[in-house]
Amino acid sequence: MGGIDDDQNSERKSLQDDTIEIMEVVGILCLISVAAALDFKYHHAEELEAYLKSVHAAYPSLTHLHSIGRSVEGRNLWVLVLGRFPTHHKIGIPEFKYVANMHGDETVGREILLHLIDFLVTSYGRDPVITRLLNNTRVHIMPTMNPDGFEATKVPDCYYSRGRYNKNGEDLNRNFPDAFENNNASIQPETRAVMNWIKNETFVLSANLHGGALVASYTFDNGNSVTGSLKGYSRSPDDDVFIHLAKTYSFNHASMYKGTGCDNRQTFPEGITNGYSWYQLEGGMQDYNYVWGQCFEITLELSCCKYPPADQLEKFWRDNKVALIEYIKQVHLGVKGQVTDKNGDPIPNAIVEAKGRPHVCPYRTNELGEYFLLLLPGTYVINATVPGFKSLLKTVEIPDNTGNFSALKQDFSFPEVSIRSRAASCPKIPLYQELERASAAVTPTLQHILVLMTVMLVIFQ
Repeated sequence: MGGIDDDQNSERKSLQDDTIEIMEVVGILCLISVAAALDFKYHHAEELEAYLKSVHAAYPSLTHLHSIGRSVEGRNLWVLVLGRFPTHHKIGIPEFKYVANMHGDETVGREILLHLIDFLVTSYGRDPVITRLLNNTRVHIMPTMNPDGFEATKVPDCYYSRGRYNKNGEDLNRNFPDAFENNNASIQPETRAVMNWIKNETFVLSANLHGGALVASYTFDNGNSVTGSLKGYSRSPDDDVFIHLAKTYSFNHASMYKGTGCDNRQTFPEGITNGYSWYQLEGGMQDYNYVWGQCFEITLELSCCKYPPADQLEKFWRDNKVALIEYIKQVHLGVKGQVTDKNGDPIPNAIVEAKGRPHVCPYRTNELGEYFLLLLPGTYVINATVPGFKSLLKTVEIPDNTGNFSALKQDFSFPEVSIRSRAASCPKIPLYQELERASAAVTPTLQHILVLMTVMLVIFQ
């Protein structure tokens, strides 16, 4: 009797195990089907959140979902991170981000970023390019920075609506500290969350998705005589890189490169523009990223109509799909590496810059001693400086490594240094305003040059 009972118990246990396995498989398939079932329609707050959670549940090892803060009305500012190491930064792997729907009534970017997520997770492991891209890049995607504004836009319109602003009536793309003027706007919760996000990650490259035009716009959005604004163009030290980045997007877009704009009065040669040349903007996010975040960001205007009918979304996705991927690859331009002391320990806050293109807020190494400099192919002298010690200079020949998904690696070791560099940060004052004052104070003489150098050194310390 005991033997028969044992056999029956064994069969029952086997059936239970099989049932559990089948349920697990069905559950996984359901999750995958939920993640894959993304319609071309507008997704409101609850739907957007549910979709992001379903993607993370279906691809837990490839994705990390978190909120970087909350809007005025308390909605989460969701970010989905994709990559081989989605939960944390890994040495040598650059951080990239896309942000959309900063203006709540500019909606195309919000939806195509959801479709970009869908494309990336379903292509990983199948498409060798996407697989290598995500193995070597940590990609952060924020579909909406202004969820309150989107929900407040009750009647979609191609033109201006009150949904542009956050719940407090503030334009988030005029709300950041400005490098040229005192921005008196009260910093909003959404802005503060993004500023903290930038501070806590080592972002290298970014794009901010808008609507109302068809063009790739690049920094500076604001300017003064120091950056050439008197000639109608505000030039950054990395103007050549920004032009390349903007063209990378416009030339991989279905029609942006044609530069025809949205009406006969507005044309953009090759589909790009310097922000200041288009119109002056104070407190913009792309200038803030570049000056204080050490992150190159451009602004992508993706649709002539700010809030187009949902039946046009599939075409917008097709028009932008290749450009979105090719732009991410540009995070691997230039040179990267670590700065270490004589014991091989990382030196944070060391200044690392390419000679001839100093930033008004110097680019420094992160806590792991890492630096990333976006540079076009060519020969450069890279200067690494630890305060109180002799600078190290290395000449590098930079190839185009975007296809290999890895920038040129160049490390620096300070044999005399055995202490951690002290914390350093740039003040959130209009740094270029200080340079302009020094420039206007004297005529262009040796004294002029010395004053400018003194100002730069004060800012650099």
